[in-house]
Amino acid sequence: MLVELLDEDGTPVEVVAGFLRFLGARDCSPNTLIAYAYDLRHLWRFFASRDLSWERFGPADAIALLEYLRSVPSRRPRRRMTLSVVTMAADGPATKLAGSTVNRILAAVSSFYEYTILSGLLERANPIEKRPDPALLHVSDRHRPFMGRASRQRPVRRAVRVKTVQRVPRPLDDGQVELLLGQLRGLRDRAIVLLMLHGGLRPVETLGLHLDLHETATLAAVSAYVMNERPDDADTRLVFLIGGRGTRRLEALGYDGLVRMFSRACTRAGIREPWVTLHALSHTHATAMWEGGMRELTLQKRLGHASPESTRLYTRVSDPAVVADYHRALDALGKPAEGHS
Repeated sequence: MLVELLDEDGTPVEVVAGFLRFLGARDCSPNTLIAYAYDLRHLWRFFASRDLSWERFGPADAIALLEYLRSVPSRRPRRRMTLSVVTMAADGPATKLAGSTVNRILAAVSSFYEYTILSGLLERANPIEKRPDPALLHVSDRHRPFMGRASRQRPVRRAVRVKTVQRVPRPLDDGQVELLLGQLRGLRDRAIVLLMLHGGLRPVETLGLHLDLHETATLAAVSAYVMNERPDDADTRLVFLIGGRGTRRLEALGYDGLVRMFSRACTRAGIREPWVTLHALSHTHATAMWEGGMRELTLQKRLGHASPESTRLYTRVSDPAVVADYHRALDALGKPAEGHS
């Protein structure tokens, strides 16, 4: 799958093309390549607005980049714009980029400059300034520098970033899960949802699955899709493809298509709410694992969290549980709860 960033003249940006080829050589999934390309599109638009180039971008410009990203409207990727990424496109209303999205873009920019330094294209420090973070040394077994052992990165945090609110994940309840599963159309969609719901896979991890990574005996839903619905004339090892008779038949299912499928199923099931997203499936899985007795460290490793703080989000009890504990404590002390005799 070819993913390229095009300039205003429709010419591929060569340094980004090299970076994306490098990611492909590292066996990154097509969706990962697309995500990096879209993130770097913001960087190149920033260059155009400031008459900069990637070679001249320095630490002082990183602050201006942050300010720029905080003012940029967010658009769904299918709308074609002056500087576009080849492979995707859709319509949708514009909103401001979320803080988490801005931080992800800054991380992509940092990784891009790590590539230019390693490949000898840039002979100076990464312009996305970083500071040592000794706390990450405590989770060194989970620390994975972008370039692996060849990277100059050490346990650090970017100095330029957006402070985001840490929200408590909201899992789906049993009734919502049952309604959702009942509204999925096709074996492919059911296999995707069950992988995220029961296996805890993230959307990108699910879309990047290959046929030779799983045994059919352990994944009945995937087996049913592969044996009965997946196009048998595909030449890719990716599991989840676009079927039907359209022009995109046999292409890998993309993130945007996955979101549409999930949203439509939620609407039909009557459980469409702002917090009910694809990520709610992994939240549901993690919460179920914790409530089922999985230890915090084990859950952290299963979810792939670098920090135990990310995992502790799932260990926070719900309000009903807090109330129940409160009443049990009062009963143990022989005191009545407020409002009760």
